[in-house]
Amino acid sequence: MAKDKLPVTQAVRVLREHQVDFSGHLYKYEEKGGTRVSSRELGIDEHACIKTLIMEDDAHQPLIMLMHGDREVATGLLARQIGAKKVTPCDPKTADRHSGYQVGGTSPFGTRHPMPVYLQASIAELPRIWINGGKRGFLVGLAPSELIRVLKPVLVDAAG
Repeated sequence: MAKDKLPVTQAVRVLREHQVDFSGHLYKYEEKGGTRVSSRELGIDEHACIKTLIMEDDAHQPLIMLMHGDREVATGLLARQIGAKKVTPCDPKTADRHSGYQVGGTSPFGTRHPMPVYLQASIAELPRIWINGGKRGFLVGLAPSELIRVLKPVLVDAAG
C-alpha cells in the first residue's frame, strides 16, 4: 500500500515526523476481535501483533502498556515494577479520553495526553511488529527499535 493512500491519523503524522520506516495495513475490523482478528486478517503471527492498553495506577494516573497480542498483562507484576500498589485497565470511555483514540483503534503514537509507556521487554527482540495506527482496522508494521526510539518506553516483564 502506498504511503499516500494510508489513513492520515495522528499516529501516522508522528511516525512521519520522526521519519520512521513503516508499512500500513488495512483489515476488516471486528468488534471485540482484537489481535486475534487483526493477525488472522493480515496473515501475521499474533505474538508480533502488539496491543496498546490504556491503564491507570492506584493514583488514577494513566499509562500505556504494550503487550504481545497472544499474552495478557499480569497487572500485579506490572505494578511492582513501576512502583505502584496496583494497576488496572481503564474502562473504554476513560481510555478514549486519555488517548484521544477510540478503543479498538488506540495507537501509542500521538496520544492526546502524554503518558508513560511500558513495553513488554520480549517485544524488543522481535524482528518486526504490527501495532495500531490510530484507527480501527488499521495497523502499522515497523521495527521494534523504531518504536523504542520514538516512544522511549520503560521495558518491563509483565506478561501473564
